Amino acid sequence: MSTAKSGSGAPRLFRRVLIANRGEIAVRVIRACRDLGIETVAVYSDADRAALHVRLADHAVAIGPAPALESYLVKEKILDAAKRTGADAVHPGYGFLAENTDFSAMLAAAGITFIGPPASAIAAMGDKVAARQLMEKAGVPCVPGSKDTIDSDAEVERFAKQIGFPVMLKAAAGGGGKGMRLVHRSEDLSAALRGVRSEAKSSFGDDRMYIEKFVERPRHIEVQVMADTLGNTVHCFERECTLQRRHQKVVEESPSPVLRDDIRQKMGAIAVRAAEAVGYVGAGTVEFLVDPKQNFYFLEMNTRIQVEHPITEEVTGLDLVRTQIEVAGGFPLPWKQADIAQRGHAIECRIYAEDPFNNFLPAPGKIEVLRTPSGPGVRDDGGVYEGAVVSRFYDPMISKLVTWGPDRATALARMKRALAEYRVQGLTTNIPFHRWVLDHPKFVAGDFDTGFIDREWHPQTAARALSETERDVLLATAAIAELQASVGTGAEAGTTSNASAQSTWLAAARREATHG
Repeated sequence: MSTAKSGSGAPRLFRRVLIANRGEIAVRVIRACRDLGIETVAVYSDADRAALHVRLADHAVAIGPAPALESYLVKEKILDAAKRTGADAVHPGYGFLAENTDFSAMLAAAGITFIGPPASAIAAMGDKVAARQLMEKAGVPCVPGSKDTIDSDAEVERFAKQIGFPVMLKAAAGGGGKGMRLVHRSEDLSAALRGVRSEAKSSFGDDRMYIEKFVERPRHIEVQVMADTLGNTVHCFERECTLQRRHQKVVEESPSPVLRDDIRQKMGAIAVRAAEAVGYVGAGTVEFLVDPKQNFYFLEMNTRIQVEHPITEEVTGLDLVRTQIEVAGGFPLPWKQADIAQRGHAIECRIYAEDPFNNFLPAPGKIEVLRTPSGPGVRDDGGVYEGAVVSRFYDPMISKLVTWGPDRATALARMKRALAEYRVQGLTTNIPFHRWVLDHPKFVAGDFDTGFIDREWHPQTAARALSETERDVLLATAAIAELQASVGTGAEAGTTSNASAQSTWLAAARREATHG
């Protein structure tokens, strides 16, 4: 931990916070504000008029049509909503305007606090080439690659031959898995370069790119950092984010099942150094690639709260979102580095409305039935409710399902139980895919890398195996219902009708179990 010059102004708790986001992260921020006694303002598009975050907030402001480009991404509409409702701070969540320096500057000019890092830190880490240069200067290990952006095909080929194949082409302004191509052969470079530039231009409005040596069979491990305005910076240990599909994280856990403790401590210290190098404030994540020998290299820094922050909260006992809000108000971090320890193990599965048996295509629609799991060690951070509509206009996340246990085996067992309890009807979800992951011997053994899903997921084979599993679950549930019906019949008033209903359900369950 470092201590530096104090910030300006006395600490203050905000009176009213506008959440410039939607879905489960908006709900999460609203709950943190409520714990602090802070009023909240939700913003919503036409598609989100009846959304859960709108229902939970103290105030709500309409900001336009369903497409994000006409609502959630319009800085002026968000600022106007903050002014009209008297919000003295804005929490951006993640995505949308969370890492937009212009938005941060607009809020500052209006005297409204941005609950996030200073614009200078966002800018420094938002440009991936500039971030590499800054990290190398700060002594943070980086993957071998170009020191600057590369403009021509000839330069790309020359540099690729110099560092050796395979290589990764990346957009300088990239993030979220977009603007990236893995290239194994020189003859594929030109096509990959065109693809990166096209995707970067459409996604970020910036087609500059750079090149890095591809780390073979890497693990993706990130370190949570938190800093206050007084110069205190700590790390909250690591998250294993290796299980990815198209560079998007799917299942995360903490701690990493393979990381040695000495490497864990080094990564934490270097993550703090990286945050200090840009004058960071608030919650952020320093991401690393780790090779099979546990050499690690800086990948990028996400200057916001992360989707997977709940697993860090579960293993450390810290409330990261609450602390984000407090440090934005000028309060010091409530803990020192020596106070933070890992306790047990946590796993997160991202529950999406998507079809894993059809190339994971989004499957928006109305949630007709929703039964979320509970019980010891289970946490479900959701942004929907029974009857809600998962819109085609946004990320189709339903919730983040998290389990905790005193060890990894217990956390895994609880996640399997939670996934078996989860019921969503009316649309397709990726719950069967998560059950496949948790049953895979290599995942159970901790033997995986970022290419695991590409290599191991074979939808037709998985479908057959999962069908058998589903039948087993249905038969077991039916047996329980049959036992309850036989024991309860006639025992007290009203049980005859209950038994009859259970018998009807039992017959249906048996038919489904028998015929799939």
